[in-house]
Amino acid sequence: MNQNMLKPVLPWWRVPMVWLVIAGPAVVVAASIATFVIALRGGDSPVREAAAPQAETMTPATLARNHAAAARR
Repeated sequence: MNQNMLKPVLPWWRVPMVWLVIAGPAVVVAASIATFVIALRGGDSPVREAAAPQAETMTPATLARNHAAAARR
């Protein structure tokens, strides 16, 4: 007789590899639901116009950046 015929067949929920295969997608689904809930409850508030930097205050930085990025002749 063949040795494989004598082994009892385990039900699918007793095989550890099955739980590894199920756990991966289950964790991803749970994380996506948690991310969705966080996005719905804790949305950022829009930035006010007064809080945005004005163009005049950025002029020295813009000049320095353009000077550093310019090609040498």
